[in-house]
Amino acid sequence: MKATIWHNPKCGTSRKTLAILENLSGVDLTVVEYLKHPPSREKLAQLYADAGISPTEGLRLRGTDAVERGLPDAPADAVLDAMASDSSLLERPLVETEKGVRLCRPQDRVLEIL
Repeated sequence: MKATIWHNPKCGTSRKTLAILENLSGVDLTVVEYLKHPPSREKLAQLYADAGISPTEGLRLRGTDAVERGLPDAPADAVLDAMASDSSLLERPLVETEKGVRLCRPQDRVLEIL
């Protein structure tokens, strides 16, 4: 099975999710450090749609200026635009497999799509 994780190595939950994926046999893993290689706006829209969550639900509030920018109350398109221009606004980690996408908080949520 192929799996892609949008990963931040400084995040404990992201590291734990990555460890789960790395310790499973049969997983062809792609690791994308999204702060260095951010997903496009279109990819973000697809990831959130496939995860069944809104862009606002995928918005990182802690350690960002999202609240000051009014993003928690902004329309989905404005949130996606902000995320596409500043990938630090993405809550992490996002994992995509052929079975779906999950925002893996807590990290065990990754098991739902394996």
